[in-house]
Amino acid sequence: MNLNEFIEALKELQIEVTDQQLEQLESYYKLLIEYNKVMNLTGITEKEAVYLKHFYDSLTIARVYDLNRARTLCDVGTGAGFPGIVLKIIYPHLEVTLVDSLNKRIEFLKVVIQKLGLQKIEVISKRAEDYARENRDYFDVATARAVAPLSMLLEYCIPLLKVGGYFIPMKGLVKREEEETQAFTLLHTKIEKIDNFLLPKENSNRTLYLIRKELMTPLAFPRKFADMKKKPL
Repeated sequence: MNLNEFIEALKELQIEVTDQQLEQLESYYKLLIEYNKVMNLTGITEKEAVYLKHFYDSLTIARVYDLNRARTLCDVGTGAGFPGIVLKIIYPHLEVTLVDSLNKRIEFLKVVIQKLGLQKIEVISKRAEDYARENRDYFDVATARAVAPLSMLLEYCIPLLKVGGYFIPMKGLVKREEEETQAFTLLHTKIEKIDNFLLPKENSNRTLYLIRKELMTPLAFPRKFADMKKKPL
């Protein structure tokens, strides 16, 4: 996806990108490639592939939710900053928290934030389950991109949300059984939308869930839910 294709694709998502935002994305790309030489951040390094599979893909959240409605967002298992850094660039009003357990990636993210001059964004070096236990009922939106099975992500991410907040996991091709997991009921959530679509140009499968938190999360999960995550989906 070249730059013009990227800009036009964002227009279809109702996103108008500014010159400053494009400059920030370009700087992000250069830092990604530079640091990828000494640490394993991504297997995708060709520029047009990064713009398609990382930058555009991160912004497809706009297909199911308008982030202009949110104030706080948590990206769980952010890795090299996808989607959290990209969302912060395009939606600068967001207060973004990036959570990852690998210190090398954390140091890279801090460099990106400093070099791009991003404000109201923090990086947390913790396992997702530990951060979720300590930071309950705070965020308007939580997201996770291709991190873990959906039932496990629900356990980590739903406690982070305010009542009425949204969890938006970003997945590839999803098996039907995963959609029907008991976790939705046990964690008092409601699926408002499932969006299956193809990524432009390469036509790879993507699935977005829009999951609303209906009630306060219980302090302890039922035993049968804790056992669920051990079972392959």
